[in-house]
Amino acid sequence: MQKYKNGIWDLDDLVKNPTRQTFDKKIKEIQKQSEKFAKNKSQLKPNMSSKKFLQLLHEIEDITEKSSKIGGYAGLKFSEDTQSDEATALLNRISQFGSTIQNKMLFFDLWWKKQVDEKNARRLIKDAGELSDYLRYKRLVAKYALTEPEEKIINTLDVTGISALVKIYDKITNAFTYTVNVNGKKKTMGREQLTTLVRNKNPKVREAAYKSLLTKYQDNKGVIGQIYQNIVLNWKNEGIDMRGFKDPISIQNISNDVDDKTIDVMLEVCKKNAPVFQKYFQQKAKRVGVKKLRRYDLYAPSKKSAAERNYTFDQGTKLVLDSLNRFSPKIAEYASRVFNENHIDYSLRHGKRDGAFCSTPLPYITPFVLINYTGKSRDVFTLAHEIGHAVHSVAASEKSILVSDAPLPLAETASTYSELLLYDNISSQISDGEKASMLSDKIDDFYATIGRQSFFTLFEIEAHKQIANSITVDDISNIYRKNLKEQFGNSIDISEDFGIEWSCIPHFYHSPFYCYSYSFGNLLAVSLFQIYKNEGDDFVSTYTDILSAGGSQKPEKLLKEHGLDISKSKFWQSGFDYIKKQVDDLSKL
Repeated sequence: MQKYKNGIWDLDDLVKNPTRQTFDKKIKEIQKQSEKFAKNKSQLKPNMSSKKFLQLLHEIEDITEKSSKIGGYAGLKFSEDTQSDEATALLNRISQFGSTIQNKMLFFDLWWKKQVDEKNARRLIKDAGELSDYLRYKRLVAKYALTEPEEKIINTLDVTGISALVKIYDKITNAFTYTVNVNGKKKTMGREQLTTLVRNKNPKVREAAYKSLLTKYQDNKGVIGQIYQNIVLNWKNEGIDMRGFKDPISIQNISNDVDDKTIDVMLEVCKKNAPVFQKYFQQKAKRVGVKKLRRYDLYAPSKKSAAERNYTFDQGTKLVLDSLNRFSPKIAEYASRVFNENHIDYSLRHGKRDGAFCSTPLPYITPFVLINYTGKSRDVFTLAHEIGHAVHSVAASEKSILVSDAPLPLAETASTYSELLLYDNISSQISDGEKASMLSDKIDDFYATIGRQSFFTLFEIEAHKQIANSITVDDISNIYRKNLKEQFGNSIDISEDFGIEWSCIPHFYHSPFYCYSYSFGNLLAVSLFQIYKNEGDDFVSTYTDILSAGGSQKPEKLLKEHGLDISKSKFWQSGFDYIKKQVDDLSKL
């Protein structure tokens, strides 16, 4: 394992010798293969044999894998340094090429969706093995597909349209630097370092950190606000007006292969349980030593909290792997691959993408993890989160690339579960004082990943609705302030400057309505963890089975096979019952 200062990933498993000549050769090979595949267009018939049909699906798999390999490399290289003109140019080139390949293969997708009768569709689906649900899903979304020429136009324009807007937003905001007065000294830093200051013990430092962040976005609201409005309008124009989806959020729901009702029920339960977190924040005010928290103090540490430990990257890695190993040596082995193969980028660098993520360009290649590791305990939990994603991918690595990725709501389950295992491991090794601090952090995380993300989604629902009626950037900020008031009630004082906070949330730009997947995944993970606590080792195989399914089954169907009915509010409420108990337990420490 490399030491902290050298923490840059190795992308050789995707592309060795990444010269222009190498990419020219790979692009030419994929282009030739896709042109050969396109010649099958005249042979497509509803009554074709299952053998020929599966042969075409395997060709699609092969082309998809080769495209994903170079596309994955380009995306990761850009994340490694978003300010690199070379990386930007490569990403643009590969994105443009990917669009061209999609267009060449589009005829098969449209044929399957619209030109195969139900009887033959059932026959071909029955003989498709693990791809059966994938084919069923394709038929489901058929009514939202356009004609082949229209789909080609959309694929082509997306590269210079909505995808370009997202890249511009990233390029602008990742270049932001923030000047903050920390204990009498002015410091300039990036957002990742700035974010650690919102947990500083000094209330003036917390306020200064938030003001520095929000002021920067407020000063640039004209540009980044306009970008957001255009993304939302593009989402409406294509999704609602052209494709005929019912609501903006339905586009994401169908993409996730979950029912509108399931998400509506979950969001309603989250909204109903806002008082659980409000009670916690009122309790936290006493621990922080103030009469009432300000929004600046949301993640403030307790005055009585033990000194925060710092963990080297090696120490953090050991904690994460030990926690997984206590649950299942097999799961821990899946996680170890990321470190052993140097597929993790964890050092702090200017221009590197903010936040953290796990990327799996191909099922059979160990996933890649990016994290901005500063050594705080929260970073160890972030590491556990992203390694959980990697574990999910490795568990499903034997699935076809067409079905290996779990839909977004399920994709957050393993990541959250890994955090719960880490907390369970660490909490047994520390004092009551440290435990109180960590439990408070844990509830903070439940708010951030369940309460906050659900209200983010409720904001998006309203923002998309209002932007369609032509509103200003300030109007969007007013919608956001109202949303904050609803989720916090009277438990927290909210200053006017937080109105612009919505523009700081990359998910709103990258993938509208993505945020509810965190609420879904966290509540689901809490429920699964409770089952594990009750059943012990007998539950390990059930958990592994859920992960190994990848995206091969509809979430409602997959979970129902294991006795979990996610269409009922009772299921989601059980997660909040657990959180409420954690809040009550904290009050006793």
